[in-house]
Parts: sequence; structure tokens; C-alpha cells
Amino acid sequence: MSDYQQFIANVKKKTGIDLAQYKEAQMKRRLTSLYEKRGFKSFQEFFKAMETNDALFHEFLDRMTINVSEFYRNANRWEVLEKKILPKLLERNRRLKVWSAACSTGEEPYTLVMVLSKFLPLSQISVLATDIDENAISRAKIGVYAERSLQEVPEEMKKKFFTKEGMYYKIDENIKKAVTFKKHNLLADPFDTNYDLIVCRNVLIYFTEEAKQVLYHKFNKALRLGGILFVGSTEQIFNPSSYGFDTEDTFFYRKME
Repeated sequence: MSDYQQFIANVKKKTGIDLAQYKEAQMKRRLTSLYEKRGFKSFQEFFKAMETNDALFHEFLDRMTINVSEFYRNANRWEVLEKKILPKLLERNRRLKVWSAACSTGEEPYTLVMVLSKFLPLSQISVLATDIDENAISRAKIGVYAERSLQEVPEEMKKKFFTKEGMYYKIDENIKKAVTFKKHNLLADPFDTNYDLIVCRNVLIYFTEEAKQVLYHKFNKALRLGGILFVGSTEQIFNPSSYGFDTEDTFFYRKME
């Protein structure tokens, strides 16, 4: 087994992240430059150091991540969710069923929990978070983020729910407990039903028009009457009524009752 293959096996054992799923030449180059920069001579030496040095481990996670996401992305939309959408949903039902679809490395579902924590105790909050990329899910479960991911996080939330570790931030364990991560393929897999809120942002732009139409219908069926679909800031639905939605606010769509 080569030095890099042994490293892949060790990383998978430690984190659940399978580096074999990434293009080898690209990932190897990226990680070699990191360990050389830090003064190591081999992947084995590098891994040994990561076992005892948290800052180095977090730097490795940051370097290997390809998904780009951030907390409170497009912060003004999260404000609409907090001030206008959630109070109405909570009036009808205090135990909200919430799904973060295509959750990437976890910033979105964790943001949802933080916003919901203004209304409910953390013990009463439950968010399902799904993604097709198992490596992204493994990263999300670890819950460690570079500072750039936290640029939009309100200061009081940062103080309350994050601990600084070197150059990185670790999210509070109680926030993590409120999220259940699962692998899920939006186009191929069935959807659960009776959701009060589905958040699917900044992923629909990658699908064809036909695929989007299929998804809008699937999301509609997955919501309870009056439930809300929250999409990304480049993903406005121009004919929501043809999928059984009313526009509740910009980028928020309510299932017609």
C-alpha cells in the first residue's frame, strides 16, 4: 500500500471521509503542498501529527473541502425567515418538521437550528439534513469551520454557539444534536411528507429546467398544506401556481391550501 493509500485508509477510519472519492492527482497535489508547507516529509508523518494537533487536523479538513458554503448565506433572507415566516408556521404547529435539502457541509442546517433556537429550546428542534455527497456529510458531522464561513453570523450567535480553536471555529454540540444527517439523491430518491419547512438553496441552479420542474412538484407533495419552500437568491420560481405554490415573500413559496 502506497504512502497516500495508507493515508486515505487512516483518514477514513478517523473521520468517515473517503478521499478515494476525489480525483487523486488533484487531491494529492493539494495535500502534498500542505504537508510540505508544514515541514512534513510524507503522508504518514503528516497523519501522525494530525492525530495530536487539532489545528493541523482542521487545516487539513479545510484544504480538502471542495464544497463552498457559509452560515446565514444572504443574511437578509434569513431575517425574513426569522421575522415573517417562522412566527406564522409556529402559530400553527410548535413541533416543526424541517428539512435542509442538499445541505453540503452543514452550514445551512446549523443556521436553521440557530434561527429556530430564538423561538424554541434546542431540545425541541429537529432538522433533517440531506446531501448526495457523503464526504460533505462527514465534514458536516465534524462541525469545524474556517472563519470565512462565519462572516454573516450575528455576533451574539457566534459567541453563544461557536468555540474558537486556532484559526477555526467548532460548533456547539447541542446545535449538532438537533440535526440528523442522511445521504439522499434529490432526483432519484423518494421524499418524506408533511414538512412545515423545506430549505433547498443554491442547488437548483445546477439542474436542467425539466429536472427543476420535477423537483418543484416533489417539494410541493412533501410539504403539508401551508408549508414553506425556501430557495436560493438566484432561484426564483416564476410560475409558482403551476406547482401548487403561492409566493409568500421573495424566494419563499407556500403550498396552496
